[in-house]
Amino acid sequence: MLGIWPPYRARAQGCHVLKEADLYPPVKAYLQRQGYAVKGEVGAADVVARRGDEPPLIVELKLGFSLKLFHQGVERMAVSDRVYLAVARPASDKALRANVALARAAGLGVLSVRLPQGTVEAMCDPGDAGPRRSKKKQERLLKAYDRMRGDPNAGGATRHGIVTGYRQDAVACAQFLAVHGPNKGAVVAKWAEVKTATAIMRNNHYGWFERVSTGVYGLTKAGRKGLEDWGEG
Repeated sequence: MLGIWPPYRARAQGCHVLKEADLYPPVKAYLQRQGYAVKGEVGAADVVARRGDEPPLIVELKLGFSLKLFHQGVERMAVSDRVYLAVARPASDKALRANVALARAAGLGVLSVRLPQGTVEAMCDPGDAGPRRSKKKQERLLKAYDRMRGDPNAGGATRHGIVTGYRQDAVACAQFLAVHGPNKGAVVAKWAEVKTATAIMRNNHYGWFERVSTGVYGLTKAGRKGLEDWGEG
């Protein structure tokens, strides 16, 4: 049982309209206190937490309970049997108890978050029930987690969209080319520390790169604009 911890103190909300992203800081802090490394928006999951060699812990964030939230939770159970639904605590304890009972029956855990205080309480933990786990999906999720540098999404999209590990690798390649000019893929891979640099520049998914000569790539105008938009991610 994750239990209840001293609250993460959220900043005063004032007239701020609550949104799902407001749940992320207290949930992240709550998990970090228990030794987890936490990242937001990893693959299809809102939150992924890792601790040692344990299976990943997944959290889906919503301001309130909904059928869609339960559907998302059940889908994540194909990846890990440690799935929590984190919701802003409702005014009605009766409604909370009813939804916690439903989550428990589905094998899902529930985290209740009091906003703006930021107090997080585990109402129930994931059970043994649920769909069969997919080792392939879990490996894909963990690969996406490991590929991401830092926690660029903070539980939600940046102003330009979701930052993926692939996007971060493309930015690293573009940053190297912006400083050093056109270079061979092997050189970019070594100095930008992106093993797949050649493939990223060759495939040119974002239109940032151009082939200058055999095996040599440069940065396009779109690539320089991409650095302005995504370079801080």
